[in-house]
Amino acid sequence: MDPFESYKLYNALKLHFEQDSYDAIKYNFKSNVKPQTFFARKDKYFFAKLAKNYKDNLMDYYVANFKNGVSYVGDMINEEGESNYMQHKKVMESLTREFQKDINTLVDMDIEFDKFFITSQTHPLIIKLLMREEINLETVIILDAMLGFMERESKKITETIIWPDISRKIRKYGPFVKFDHVKMLNIVKKGFTNAA
Repeated sequence: MDPFESYKLYNALKLHFEQDSYDAIKYNFKSNVKPQTFFARKDKYFFAKLAKNYKDNLMDYYVANFKNGVSYVGDMINEEGESNYMQHKKVMESLTREFQKDINTLVDMDIEFDKFFITSQTHPLIIKLLMREEINLETVIILDAMLGFMERESKKITETIIWPDISRKIRKYGPFVKFDHVKMLNIVKKGFTNAA
């Protein structure tokens, strides 16, 4: 991948994560960027360096940073950017194990399964656990893909400081989390059936 391709991918993902109206997957990672815009940038070296260092994994590198709220390329090309990527890679490579661990955490709380997904006071319990970093973002995304609770609960939530950002992050990052629906559903069923 050349530096301009790296910039185009970055730009499409930045729009995807920051704007409700743009869907990078739907638009096949296309955006209105021109070579002259890229070559006029003072930070074009960063795109070249990332393209060289991450080649086929560049999309994952960008996604890992955008999901962690890092949106400027200059802030991605440091230890924090690398750490975000390594953590993301670790979770994605062991997604089933991480999901199982999070389901065990939920089961151990001895709360009726449905209660995790109902808004009480400000947010559903599952979102509160995410904010306290007791479960992974990917687990929330997988559970939402199974249950569709985010759209339903969004209509009930009136809090406007934290919720819009969390909701957007889940919605925008969701398509990048690939998983086996049947396997994950079986983990949930097994965990909560045995707990009952």
